[in-house]
Amino acid sequence: METLDDLFCRLEQLNDIGASLSNERNLNRLLEKILLAAKTITRADGGTLYLVSEDRQRLHFEIVRTDSLDIAFGGSDAPPTSGKFPDLALYREDGSANDSMVAVHAAINGKTVNIADAYCEAGFDFSGTRKFDERTGYRSHSFLTVPMQNHEGEIIGVLQLINALSPQTGDVVEFSQADQRLAESLASQAAIALTNRQLVQQLEGLFESFIKLINLAIDEKSPYTGGHCQRVPELTMLLAEAVNATSEGPLADFHLTDKDRYELRIAALLHDCGKITTPVHVVDKATKLQTIFDRIHLVDTRFEVLKRDAEIAALKEIIDGADAAQVREKLAANNATLDAEREFLRFANMGSERMCDEDLARVRAIAQNYHWRNERGEEVPFLSDNELENLSIRAGTLTADEREIINHHIVATIRMLEQLPWPKHLKNVPEYAGGHHERMDGKGYPKGLKREEMSWQARMMGISDIFEALTAKDRPYKAGMRLPEALKIMDRLCGDGHIDPDLYRLFVSERVFQAYAESFLTEAC
Repeated sequence: METLDDLFCRLEQLNDIGASLSNERNLNRLLEKILLAAKTITRADGGTLYLVSEDRQRLHFEIVRTDSLDIAFGGSDAPPTSGKFPDLALYREDGSANDSMVAVHAAINGKTVNIADAYCEAGFDFSGTRKFDERTGYRSHSFLTVPMQNHEGEIIGVLQLINALSPQTGDVVEFSQADQRLAESLASQAAIALTNRQLVQQLEGLFESFIKLINLAIDEKSPYTGGHCQRVPELTMLLAEAVNATSEGPLADFHLTDKDRYELRIAALLHDCGKITTPVHVVDKATKLQTIFDRIHLVDTRFEVLKRDAEIAALKEIIDGADAAQVREKLAANNATLDAEREFLRFANMGSERMCDEDLARVRAIAQNYHWRNERGEEVPFLSDNELENLSIRAGTLTADEREIINHHIVATIRMLEQLPWPKHLKNVPEYAGGHHERMDGKGYPKGLKREEMSWQARMMGISDIFEALTAKDRPYKAGMRLPEALKIMDRLCGDGHIDPDLYRLFVSERVFQAYAESFLTEAC
């Protein structure tokens, strides 16, 4: 006979369990906690937690535990149940209820089934139980099968407990009425906690899908940024985990909870969402003269026009009696000069190497020294003002105005993210995502923040954003750098006050770059 003290003790356990269930965010751990809690308060040797399938046609084994046989499947650490236990069909092929199975009966009828001895119970099919016992040497006696009903009255799972153990003797006994009431109370709390967790998980899944939709839209606009939007989060989380694991130095006190990790990952996924506003012709500008097409081909045509005009002039000279050999020699020299000038402009147009002062002077000289007749017969400068401006870009392919357009994406990102009503556990997303172009010395953009004004997470994203850009193989204007080259530039950026030195030292010492390279940069390793 159970004493009042024992019952009160179990009620306190039930209350503690309810609070624990409401705080658990991980679905697998939540399911595991539900079953283990039910086993504890009913003193059951074994138990199974089933969930109803999405199509509501089957019961799926989620967690299985039998202490005396040391059986554990499902949950946070044990092997998964998949392939070990077949689902239980709720209905037969003719559509009738398959309620000869006790767990199915509880799910379909929404009522608890309390059986003292399975071998003596005539109303249910326990042939599978008998086969299990024969195979393992176990003896299944008492069963307590409780449906899990959510706040909308929908059965979402079944909690089945096996072989109640006497607290005095340890012998197998039947589940008492007190056991049943406690298990039903727990199943009710568990169903609500589980439904809430599933709803949160569905909302998070929807939210992340929406983020991926934004990144897909950016990817559809430009394949050169879509990969970046996917790779930066991976590198950011690798760095964050390395920081989280360190126990020495200035980062020893930095620790991430599961909520912190989720918040950082969301920020990393959204860090370039503002690029959806950036014009495609700027994002995809592979050469200096590219707009909707590469205008270097127009320049090529002008050189051909100059050569044609020179050839016509040479022929006229020969007709007028000039020395043919001298004229041809002069024409060949002229054509060679034009070919050299054309190849130089082709090189300048690529933007792959930094142009020196002499290179810029040569571009200006070509623009000033040559003229050509357009389709209307008008003599015009060889290069238009816009072409001259673009070919005079010292490094890269963007003019100052175009670079400003590119840089504006971070302003757009911040504005977009600050418009959203972030819940408490995601309130730092705009700051994390909006800080990846700031510098430690305050010379970054858009806010000119200094190191001490930024979170560790924003600084992590700055390192990840730069390293990904240096090593990316899908940029239209450059090849991806190999690791030694990229690290050499990162060293310089660290020394120049561009990136956080403490984070970068850890990035190198813990070989975060190597872990990233093994997944995304196999050729660069």
